[in-house]
Amino acid sequence: MRFQGTDSYVAPEDLTVAVNAAVTLERPLLVKGEPGTGKTELARQVADALGLTMLEWNIKSTTRAQQGLYEYDAVSRLRDSQLGEERVHDVRNYLKKGKLWEAFEAGEKVVLLIDEIDKADIEFPNDLLQELDKMEFHVYETGETIRATHRPIVIITSNNEKELPDAFLRRCFFHYIRFPDTETMKQIVEVHHPGIKDALLTTALTQFYEVRDTPGLKKKPSTSEVLDWLKLLLAEDLSPEDLKRDGASALPKLHGALLKNEQDVHLFERLAFMARGQR
Repeated sequence: MRFQGTDSYVAPEDLTVAVNAAVTLERPLLVKGEPGTGKTELARQVADALGLTMLEWNIKSTTRAQQGLYEYDAVSRLRDSQLGEERVHDVRNYLKKGKLWEAFEAGEKVVLLIDEIDKADIEFPNDLLQELDKMEFHVYETGETIRATHRPIVIITSNNEKELPDAFLRRCFFHYIRFPDTETMKQIVEVHHPGIKDALLTTALTQFYEVRDTPGLKKKPSTSEVLDWLKLLLAEDLSPEDLKRDGASALPKLHGALLKNEQDVHLFERLAFMARGQR
């Protein structure tokens, strides 16, 4: 069971090594990187490449670790008891299974994605330490212990918005997805926009990396954003000559696909103004 990338996902060698190391060690793979660099998509592609089902747990600021195990609906049980419902006698009717429970009781190995773990409270990772380490947890309402029949492949993503606890990091295999260089980006673009003309691609990517490397940029455009931008360029049937920026504006054509806040737009407007003043 080895991951080598897929036809629709360009995986650099260091990334495939990290995935296979985590699978071999049976430890969670913690993947960090800029937003839009394919961290979430990695889990889907690993599942697809290995022929496994994927379970996805999307983390929000209000998510609690317990929700990944199960939730007990005591209010519904109280209401049913007042109404004399028969189902009230079996507490299992009021347990909502979380994604870890689903992964543990699956009849085969699955890929479990815990997406954007850094969005949750700082204690969230620590609250999952034992469950992810031992691959089991106790259900207090029924007195049973849920153990993983087949240890799932756990992939955890983080946008690095906050530091994760050392105890949690020790239990993971870590990989940072570096932003693709030009050659890798061309391979990624070819997957999503096959047959794009080389002259257009070269001109567009030159502008894209110039935008990313502009000092003072608040939000650098990501891989997903350059793919959207190229889709627009192709839809508008623009040529390399159409992409040339004149002295009136330093902004690239259809810049709304790349620049996502007014500060960055104003930055490029100021750069154009300064360039005109130096002439």
